Amino acid sequence: MSSNPVAQTVASLLPKAQAELAELVAFKSVADFAQFPKSESEAAASWIADALRAEGFVDVALLDTPDGTQSVYGYLPGPEGAKTVLLYAHYDVQPPLDEAGWTSPPFELTEREGRWYGRGAADCKGGVIMHLLALRALKANGGVPVNVKVICEGSEEQGTGGLERYAEEHPELLEADTIVIGDAGNFRVGLPTVTTTLRGMTLVRVRIDTLAGNLHSGQFGGAAPDALAALIRVLDSLRAEDGSTTVGGLDATGTWDGLEYTEEQFRADAKVLGGVGLIGDGSVADRLWARPAVTVLGIDCPPVVGATPSVHASARALISLRVPPGVDAAEATKLLQAHLEAHTPWGALVTTEQIGQGQAFRADASSPAYQAMADAMAVAYPGETMQYAGEGGSIPLCNTLAGLYPRAEILLIGLSEPEAQIHAVNESVHPQELERLSVAEALFLRNYAAG
Repeated sequence: MSSNPVAQTVASLLPKAQAELAELVAFKSVADFAQFPKSESEAAASWIADALRAEGFVDVALLDTPDGTQSVYGYLPGPEGAKTVLLYAHYDVQPPLDEAGWTSPPFELTEREGRWYGRGAADCKGGVIMHLLALRALKANGGVPVNVKVICEGSEEQGTGGLERYAEEHPELLEADTIVIGDAGNFRVGLPTVTTTLRGMTLVRVRIDTLAGNLHSGQFGGAAPDALAALIRVLDSLRAEDGSTTVGGLDATGTWDGLEYTEEQFRADAKVLGGVGLIGDGSVADRLWARPAVTVLGIDCPPVVGATPSVHASARALISLRVPPGVDAAEATKLLQAHLEAHTPWGALVTTEQIGQGQAFRADASSPAYQAMADAMAVAYPGETMQYAGEGGSIPLCNTLAGLYPRAEILLIGLSEPEAQIHAVNESVHPQELERLSVAEALFLRNYAAG
């Protein structure tokens, strides 16, 4: 065990943290209320509010945000004249996908082979627990030396922007000198990492119509325009032969100059099947962190089981487009919609609808807060140096906060290293990562207060 008192305290609190994470994971807090009861999300929010009150937070509130979800806010006053740090996490989670694919129930935290499995264990209910652990460790070792604001979002995974709009309407609420976003992750287990860039994103739904209704494929097939076939052609147009994203007018030549990612390591992390090649060109880091990436998230069409011999009158798909820093997400949306319309064949009727958007983000890694975090991580991860990496995912709130508080320093850390398999089946968190990052956050708050 480390001789550092903060590290010793965190280690002693880890069993309690596991029990609390189990309670939090048990809430089916998917912020898609067509799939999961809103009461599950509300119960998770109330759990967090109670936890903050138990730690001495004042002004704890459940904020009703414009997208119909709740964010949890609390304020812990520090010494007079102290700096203010905002700690962020989100309690909403992705749907479990195929529950049959889980080795253990998705909403039941299960310890297996040295990891804790459950939906949200890493992304990002574990982040909530990380913040609590860090604060408890400081309280047990001389007190919390800064003013702390905590905000836990209820709809981050949906990209519906509730907290962003609430923050814009109440700009004083989340104002801070430094903001720690606990929703990123280390490059690999045991390698302390801060994320300095995030890709932005847009979600677009495309629908193609060709006929007044489905037709018998024997009687009409060969001449009647098939909407599903048209949609397939449109979706295929979004990629070059090598799999690179090709949206008309969107630059796909960016390069990454930070931490590198070998193809061998990526294949292992992504669990690419033997003999299957990677897509795109450039380095893996270029493809993940510096270039756009399109993904077809879903297609509405008849399932194979029960399919009839029909020419389809209508088909639609949901498309995600990730864009790197320097690319405006709104402009990328327009380019994507124009591309879809331009590549729809046979004069088919096409409609597109944007249903979500988030801007890319780039942090100022030269700020004093980054040095305070580097020093903290050197203690929490003995023998390791803090690394800088990009993140292919999006956290739309980052740009909102950067716009509202341009002087604030923003750091991104978290529990979502590759083995965590966030958004997939069998999501998990490594308890040592939770322990070490909690130590790092606690020491960061102490270092930052003294700087």
